[in-house]
Amino acid sequence: MSQSISIAYVVALTMFGLLFGSFANVVIWRFPRGESIVSPSSRCPHCETPVRWYDNVPVLSWIVLRARCRSCRGPIAARYPLVEALSGLLWLSAALAFGLSVQAVLAALFFWMLLVLTFIDLDTMRLPNPLVAAIAVGGLLGAVVSQVLGISLVPLVGVTASGIFAQPAFTAVIGCVLGAGLSGGVAALYAGVRGKSGFGMGDVKLLGAMGLFLGPYVLLALMIGSLVGAVAGIIAAARSGAGLQSKIPFGPFLALGGVVTVLFGPALMRGYLSLVGIG
Repeated sequence: MSQSISIAYVVALTMFGLLFGSFANVVIWRFPRGESIVSPSSRCPHCETPVRWYDNVPVLSWIVLRARCRSCRGPIAARYPLVEALSGLLWLSAALAFGLSVQAVLAALFFWMLLVLTFIDLDTMRLPNPLVAAIAVGGLLGAVVSQVLGISLVPLVGVTASGIFAQPAFTAVIGCVLGAGLSGGVAALYAGVRGKSGFGMGDVKLLGAMGLFLGPYVLLALMIGSLVGAVAGIIAAARSGAGLQSKIPFGPFLALGGVVTVLFGPALMRGYLSLVGIG
């Protein structure tokens, strides 16, 4: 693949990411409210004026309009271009990690779904079952296609193994069982000891769905998410003065762990094993 084609491909996938980021804002706002994500068209939340196509260019329109609605001059939250920019960055990361391949598009869509769930969880403290199920269905289809056609789709993280352990379908199932099983066991143990829930079932389902894409590396995603989430929880508790009673959504940290695992999982595992004297 020539350098010019490579650059064009990366730019194209990044542009798709920005456009999908605009759609992500629609899903994040409407889906938890039970509203259609396809109609009506985007409107100003203040004056209900439909957003013109030239005012709906990802990131750029927000800058040109100076974060104000063209009609009523009401403020446009900075979160809208943030989501769009993050989506573009995630699609760019998928392009750089997987090159010109169907796997790059699958990884980009996986990242996009995690981004949508992240912001919904931040807003509502919930991970909607239909969206988590969509990730699971995508992972299952990817595993089946990989197994039947021999195309490298799932897992997104390379697993060095032989025999049945090298089969995409088996790897996906193992990832799902490990993700949902371990987190479900931890949730049950915590509830039994503390008498209250400390790990939502939405998080358990999400880890199971992520496991279909990550295989055994889902445990690394859980570890990364737990470490970052613990630090964030301590900071949030200190700021709120609520101590350990402070509640924060865990989905965003699992999503972060999933993205980091796809992009850097094998390297992180080699570094960790070398650090503890195993690798």
